[in-house]
Amino acid sequence: MINTVALFWALFFVCVINMLRYYSSLRALLVVLRGCDPLLYQYVDGGGFFTSHGQPSKQVRLVRYIQAQRYLDHHDDEFIRRCERLRRQFILTSGLCGLVVVSLCAMAVWY
Repeated sequence: MINTVALFWALFFVCVINMLRYYSSLRALLVVLRGCDPLLYQYVDGGGFFTSHGQPSKQVRLVRYIQAQRYLDHHDDEFIRRCERLRRQFILTSGLCGLVVVSLCAMAVWY
């Protein structure tokens, strides 16, 4: 019999690892963005993205830019690849976080 608590913690651990991968990919994307498109870098608050004084409205612009796949018309192939990777990681991480929440609720009802 599989221990459900151990399964939950394994799922939680995988979710945290994917969040860290997403965070790292986002940082790498901002570095590439700073070099290939400084105007877009300023538009999404690239310099203050991970600081406490960052502007969330500008950060949401980058999320919308990637979600709407507006990067497909960009001139830099490296930027397009990183955006596509970040988009896939966001979908994966969102799904895993949803699964963790659902399994936590199921465990609360089960036990």
